[in-house]
Amino acid sequence: MRRSAEMQEARSSALRLLLLICCVCATAGYPFKTPLDLDVIPRVTVLSNGLQGCRRFQSSAVNYSTMLLEADSERLYVGARGAVFALNASDISASSAPTIEWEASSEQKRQCLLKGKDNKTECFNHIRFLQRFNSTHLYMCGTHAFRPLCAYIDEERFVMSSQPEEGRDKCPYGPTTGYTALIIDQQMYTASQYEFRSFPDIRRNSPSPTLKTEDAPTRWLNEADFVGSALVRESLGSSTGDDDKIYFFFTERSQEQTTTYSHSRVARVARVCKGDRGGHLTLQKRWTSFLKARLTCSLPEYDFHFNMLRSMFVMPGNTPQDTLFYGIFGLEWKNVKASAVCRFSLSEVQEAFQGPYMENQDSGSKWKEYTGKIPDPRPGTCITDALRARDMNVSTALPDDVLDFVRRHPLMSQQIQPSDRRPLLFRRTTDYTQMAVYMIQGIDGQTHHVLYMGTDEGWLHKAVEVAGELHIIEELQVFEEQQPVNNVLISTKQMSVYVGSPSGVVQLPLSNCRRYTSCYDCIFARDPHCAWDGAQCVDILAHVDRSTLIQDIQHGNRGCENTQTDVVLRSRTVRVGDDVLLQCELSSNLATSLWTLDGSELQGYGLNSGFRTGTDGLLIIEARQDQSGLYTCYAVENNIKVSIVTYNVTICLDVQPPPPVEPTEDLYSVFTTVPPPTEHASSERPLPPPPAPLLPHSELLSPRNMEAMYLSLITILGGLCVVLTVVLVYVGFCLRVGHRGKYSLRAAAAAYPNSKKSNRNRKQHRNSSHMELKTISSHCNGNGICNGVSKQHNGGAPDGGFLQIVPGEGHPSPNKGPPPPAPPLPPTPQLPSPECDFPNGLSATLPSVLRRMNGNSYVLLRQSDSENTSPSCYSFAEELNKMLEKRKHTLLLPRPDESSV
Repeated sequence: MRRSAEMQEARSSALRLLLLICCVCATAGYPFKTPLDLDVIPRVTVLSNGLQGCRRFQSSAVNYSTMLLEADSERLYVGARGAVFALNASDISASSAPTIEWEASSEQKRQCLLKGKDNKTECFNHIRFLQRFNSTHLYMCGTHAFRPLCAYIDEERFVMSSQPEEGRDKCPYGPTTGYTALIIDQQMYTASQYEFRSFPDIRRNSPSPTLKTEDAPTRWLNEADFVGSALVRESLGSSTGDDDKIYFFFTERSQEQTTTYSHSRVARVARVCKGDRGGHLTLQKRWTSFLKARLTCSLPEYDFHFNMLRSMFVMPGNTPQDTLFYGIFGLEWKNVKASAVCRFSLSEVQEAFQGPYMENQDSGSKWKEYTGKIPDPRPGTCITDALRARDMNVSTALPDDVLDFVRRHPLMSQQIQPSDRRPLLFRRTTDYTQMAVYMIQGIDGQTHHVLYMGTDEGWLHKAVEVAGELHIIEELQVFEEQQPVNNVLISTKQMSVYVGSPSGVVQLPLSNCRRYTSCYDCIFARDPHCAWDGAQCVDILAHVDRSTLIQDIQHGNRGCENTQTDVVLRSRTVRVGDDVLLQCELSSNLATSLWTLDGSELQGYGLNSGFRTGTDGLLIIEARQDQSGLYTCYAVENNIKVSIVTYNVTICLDVQPPPPVEPTEDLYSVFTTVPPPTEHASSERPLPPPPAPLLPHSELLSPRNMEAMYLSLITILGGLCVVLTVVLVYVGFCLRVGHRGKYSLRAAAAAYPNSKKSNRNRKQHRNSSHMELKTISSHCNGNGICNGVSKQHNGGAPDGGFLQIVPGEGHPSPNKGPPPPAPPLPPTPQLPSPECDFPNGLSATLPSVLRRMNGNSYVLLRQSDSENTSPSCYSFAEELNKMLEKRKHTLLLPRPDESSV
């Protein structure tokens, strides 16, 4: 039966987890909003490099897990792994701090290894407890490689004043075991699972008599994981002569049987009386005042129940009855990130301990509410004046029936609800680990609670309570590397917050009002420390006269109506058809941007509107001339519109493309020169071409005409090819009639590439100023014969064809400098194919790759592909079409420089 119940509970837990995952997946991408809008977003995000007034302490030690702040002595004591430090509370990064090194011995580490523990984390002396014992000494305890020890510290000399003593009843064995402890009037109260196989226990260790919790017949604690404890002196001002109470906070396995949603683990608060001495016969050396109740923190409308208690901070009030408990709660499933902050009042806790009890008549069943008779005096109460009047001055005088009832009924039936029956804060993307609360009086005379909450990723969130909810003022990246925050302490004297982690300790000011540069920025922050004095945001604690300061914590939008804001003015001139980004950076995560054009709000940002908005600003897509004007970006927060930046945007018309240039000059400046191979390298690979020359300066290189130049390049090349065709026809005609013209085709010399005459002709042409147009066909037949000439006799010409311009007889213009030096001549070409004649069959493969050269210009390079080698001949139009097809796939840089073409 028990196994069947366990299987049923496992199925129920799996089903709940599946439902939660489905809920999270269904809401992914959308803000998880409740009617109370609890999913709070930090207003300002500050990275570690932007922290101001930050001081750090680090040493060779790690795992700074314990901190003790002494305001009177201005010292911050820090316990780490194998060491204790005494830091200057005003500046923890000051000169070398006094240190007590307390490492486990080599023998003790060896024994730890023999127990199967981890020699990288567990087999060290982790300081788990560090508190004041009396006016002259501190008391500390460490795990000491799974053999706990404790020792006294002489505060003045900061040395261990005695030999370490046994600590197995005062300190847990492991560095991560849940643990809390207090020293009250030189008595030590601890709560933990002390040994590996032991049950969790709440103890008073010294002086005698020592007390423990009961484990039979009813176990008072069921797999409890302790997170905190606190003393509340309820005897102060008590009319009944009540005793002081010690409260312990923990999470344990559930025992209740309810009709509502059940959980395997629940959050608890337990209470014992400080003057408890145990029973005389029943509950001898056991607590007679131990009671526990459930703490609830949930969103019932969404069935979100935060059952795991991670941290608890006790906020003392003006009287003990004004004590508040701030708790950080998490979900039961570790793979789902979410946190909630709930606040409980002492009166609510006392009411639960005065309510009905729970009972468990059969050890195999769940607990349910007890409806029988309750003995007198009420079980679990402390000794009061009424009991003293009945000769019951100590707990050992209580009747056995009262003690037996306490033994069997430690659990209360009434659940403790948070203030306002709802969480103060809900965050579904953050796991909070530790918290400290600070009270400050604002300009309005009201007292505000400011919370500093550390996360599991090394961030610190500062929040203020406003109307029962938390407004996160800022989130600070305290540690660059992700690591959990272990401790958070506040010093009102130093006006600092101290944050401890595994890698070190950080000191930060409680506020940094200089971060807010305008009146509205200062007001929107709602920081109780900050106010606007008319010129800047200042700390109110530094001003005695606060009558002229402006602050609005309740609403966060009042007081700056008559102030002026400085607006940044910028000018932008762009071209028609360009995309323009107008940047507008919002410092607040809660603000939204609003854009206006010439004073009118931009309506709609659809696909056809020509505008897009994002986190960077406003994007004008394919700008039109009618979109010129004054663009103003506003930050809208708390229903207030504040101007940030104004752009004077001028959109100009496109410039018409210039007329085509002379073919020879344009080809010479655009095409790459390819050097020929030497005559003796017919069997070797050709030498690589030299670097291409830079383009000459021209108006075509203007950034305004960059896009027009690219679009008109194909048309220009087409026109040039037509001109070249005419030239080739003319040159062919000149060869037939035996006349020498401006351009000459050296085709006859190609038939005798190795003759002396050919060499003399080659030399003659090299020394002349002729401008020659040379084409070499790359079309060969399948037998390796190119136009009747074997490949081995072609002078080592490359397989891919090329088009090259060499200097001829053309005379340079008198307005220009001397022409560039003539490039080396290509190898002697083979005779043209009888199937192709030059006027209709230009078989030169035109260059088709656009490459960026020298960072600011582009040149066309020759491209030799396997597809260019074809056994057939193509017409000029076909060659041009092939070149145009390749140009469609030319890769251009997405945003070339202004001087690029």
